[in-house]
This record gives sequence, structure tokens and C-alpha cells, in this order.
Amino acid sequence: MATFILCPGQGAQHVGMGKDFFDTFPESREIFSRANQVLGFDLTRICFEGPEERLTQTDISQPAIFVTSVACYVAAKARNKLGDGPFEFAGLSLGEYTALHLAGVMSFEDGLKLVAARGRYMQEAASAVPSTMVAVMGADESQVTALCEQQSQGEVLVPANFNAPGQIVVSGSKSACARFAESASAAGFRAVPLQVAGAFHSPIMQPGADKMAEELEKVKLVPPVFPVYSNVTAQRHTTVDSIRELLVQQIIKPVRWEQTIAQVAHTADHRFFELAPGKVLTGLLKKQNRRADVTNLSTVEALQ
Repeated sequence: MATFILCPGQGAQHVGMGKDFFDTFPESREIFSRANQVLGFDLTRICFEGPEERLTQTDISQPAIFVTSVACYVAAKARNKLGDGPFEFAGLSLGEYTALHLAGVMSFEDGLKLVAARGRYMQEAASAVPSTMVAVMGADESQVTALCEQQSQGEVLVPANFNAPGQIVVSGSKSACARFAESASAAGFRAVPLQVAGAFHSPIMQPGADKMAEELEKVKLVPPVFPVYSNVTAQRHTTVDSIRELLVQQIIKPVRWEQTIAQVAHTADHRFFELAPGKVLTGLLKKQNRRADVTNLSTVEALQ
């Protein structure tokens, strides 16, 4: 039976995340300690104690989630909770970096540096342009795309996350997102403005993507030991060069999570594990297959 590892993305963070792993497992403590050394500040304290408003900022939440997921994985792996494989990996947005690290593409230190830079550059791009995101429920891709085209009015307004059937997020300028939310509601869909720093996975993030292209050229990458799925294509990564290219595109293009999971959600020989923190990906998987064999490892109690 294949084991599919799900790596969470931004939005899964919460104050206290990873503390039970730190307190219980020496492997997890080592990961948090190494993270503090790499970053040059006490990320561990922010994860465990907050304040929440700092933890939720993009430049902190992205490395915090990466580190917490890796701390969870090494503890589970050391206790043979994940089995012997074969393994497959997928991560939502920043979680793709976690997946690539765990599949052997990049070292922990390089992955953490990249994620920290990604969060910093995305925060800068978000601060430069007043922008936001809106979740819409009940619409399909063609309906959302049509609404974006109608309400953009020369501003950025694009689909950003295909999370699950009938659950799509759009990104754009604040005024365009406001128009989209109003028109989506009028069309009978449920539109929910999100509390985010800016329009992630949209052209507004292009300055961040350009800087990440430079960062990725500095890092040694090797072909994955296990399959890893790309957010951009919803297909398995192939060459090292294409991994670099797709990680840059990922910042400005939509995350095709629904299409990724659809390929394996109904396969009888797959079992799924979602790493800490949070339970977002477990919920999205269940929207595609309520009977999927999935274990959420967001707490030590769940792991044990």
C-alpha cells in the first residue's frame, strides 16, 4: 500500500503548534533547535508563545509551518508510524517545499532558508499593493473564471486556489475582490473574504517570484527519491530544472490541489497522513472521498 504524505500550507498555523512534539520527542527538539540556528532568531518561542499577530504574518508563518511539519515527520518516521512505503508527497503552497525536502530534493537548512525568503518576499509584494483573497463555495472553475473576467475591470482578479470540489479561492486587488464577492453572492454562491496579507498566487506576487528565482539558483537540488506533486501542474515533479521553474511559477499561478488529490483520493491502495499543524488537508481530502484512509498527525496524541 502506498503512503501519501500531506504537508500543510499557510493558514494552518496556531499559537502552541509543535510544542507537544518538542516536549515529547528528541528528534523534534533537534529540528526546532536547528531552525533557530539557521534563522538567527527564536522561531520556537514564536511558535509556542506567539503573539498570534506575529505568528500569522507571512514571513513568520511560512517557516513556522515548515519547521513544525518536519518536526512531526521525523518523530513519526523514527517510531515507524508511517510504515515502509512506498511514499508519495504533496504540499499545499508553501507545503510543497516541505514535501520536496522530505523527498530528498533539498536539505532541511536550504529548505528553511528558501521558505523564510519566500515568506519575506511575498510579504513585501503584498505590502506594496492593497490586495486580498476571497473564498467562494458552490461554484466550479468555469463559473469562477467567468466572474473574475466580468469583475476585474482592468485590475488583477484571478483564481488562486482550487482546494476541493466547489471550494475555490480568488486573489486580486481589494476593490476587484469586493466586486467579485458581491457578484458571486448575487449568483447564489457563498463568498467569504479571507483575512490574508495580500493576493497570493496572483500576478501581484510577481516581484516575489522574481526574487525567489534568484534564491532557488543558489541552492543545490537533487532529483526526488519519492514522487512529489507540483501545485502548478498537479503532476509529479520530474527534473531539477523544472522543479526550480515550477516553484517560481507557483507564487503567481493557482494551486491545483483538488486536481492533485483527485488522482489518488479514490485509489484503494493509498493511505494518507497529514503532518502537523492543523487539519485543513484532511478536511479537503474528505470532500473528495469521505471514506479515504487518512490519519491526521497534528498532535502527539494522534501520532501515538
